[in-house]
Amino acid sequence: MQIYDMIVIGSGPAGQRAAIQAAKTGKRVAVVEKRECVGGTCINTGTIPSKTLREAVLHLSGYAYQGIYGVSYRVKEKITMADLAFRVQHVIKTEIDVTMSQLNRNGVEMLSGTATFVDPHTIRLHNSTGGADYRAENIVIATGTKPAVSPKVPYNNRNIINSDQILNMQEIPKTFIVVGGGVIGVEYTCMFAALGVRMILVEKRPRLLEFADGEMVEALSYHLRDSRVTLRLNEEVASVEEQPDGTVVATLESNKKITGTALLYAVGRQGNVDELNLAAAGLEADNRGRIKVDADFRTKVPHIFAVGDVIGFPSLASVSMEQGRIAAARAYNIPVHSNPENYPYGIYTIPEISFIGKTEEQLTDEDVPYEVGVAFYREIARGQIRGDTTGRLKLIFHRETHQILGVHIIGDGASELLHIGQAVMILKGTVEYFVDTVFNYPTLAECYKAAAFNGLNKLAHQTALASNPS
Repeated sequence: MQIYDMIVIGSGPAGQRAAIQAAKTGKRVAVVEKRECVGGTCINTGTIPSKTLREAVLHLSGYAYQGIYGVSYRVKEKITMADLAFRVQHVIKTEIDVTMSQLNRNGVEMLSGTATFVDPHTIRLHNSTGGADYRAENIVIATGTKPAVSPKVPYNNRNIINSDQILNMQEIPKTFIVVGGGVIGVEYTCMFAALGVRMILVEKRPRLLEFADGEMVEALSYHLRDSRVTLRLNEEVASVEEQPDGTVVATLESNKKITGTALLYAVGRQGNVDELNLAAAGLEADNRGRIKVDADFRTKVPHIFAVGDVIGFPSLASVSMEQGRIAAARAYNIPVHSNPENYPYGIYTIPEISFIGKTEEQLTDEDVPYEVGVAFYREIARGQIRGDTTGRLKLIFHRETHQILGVHIIGDGASELLHIGQAVMILKGTVEYFVDTVFNYPTLAECYKAAAFNGLNKLAHQTALASNPS
């Protein structure tokens, strides 16, 4: 039996960072991966493929320039799934190579197979050559998630699919039904709508992306409808059937019937824990396969950690990386600091949404006095140059201290632009920072200055009215 200081189960973003952090301290580390290649869902079927698919859609459709050259503008007239998959496979291969290089460079050993707990310190590895036992002082569970299944949906990996099977479609559907208005469902709805596909999005809640700022979601919803997307909110799917002619019919609880050429079921994901035999380690998962952890990502068995999507919200690759790093550091008492309240969110819809900090709704519930400053891309030279007339940036700051409480952006490059506001917010900066700072011209970063002026002018106007109400 081989013995390691740490065994990490799963080679996605969380597992990779945990393994490298432990290896940096001189520990003997092994990563177990049941796939033929590293990277987990993130690289192989999730984050990297979906974001690469989005870039391919934006480029080939000429979407970004249709506001300038007209809606008929195209880089390629007849776009196929093969066109989209070509770029995706290229990026996946490169990311796998980069990940393997990083693990090898840090002396992390790779073990191929499916891991099952034998006891709290021992796992049994099952692969094509048989099985073997491995023991470790610390174990990190980073197995990620898989699409949730539903008895209502007869998946066929062809035209009734989950989010991991998008690239298996042989052709771009003419009418595409998407069930689920969370991040995955909305992102794919935006992508295929940009290709001119007739999209129907079904969501059982009254609005999309409930955790995001209401104004930003409202702007996105308007943009989706403007792109001929039908939003079926407050609706739930009762059954899905494939017809003899190959079309797909979704029957809603309200007895409405929706017909399309394909259906994507994107309602939640389930923790990849079925094969782990958690009971042998003294652990259990909830009904969605999530493992409970404390602030250090320790499970109730102190030497076993769980990180990434398998522990639930927020299920972001960026956050998973940080969780893996922190868990490995805590395992070996290495000082490390991180503040989950300041983690940014990036939603790769079209247009993008990105935010950090509190929303107006949250601050209202908390009775915090705040003011808002807004800048519109269409009023910024770079926004006009890029042809983005839908984008806007919102600064939320405390009315009395002027400290930044939240930054919310919708528009081209939002996930990159957010990091300026993130830095100022984490350093306890005030809205005056943006007023006093000179930004390159023309850039989208100027939105911060415009939004800051907008917010402070509102405060000045209100003060003037209060002192001279007549």
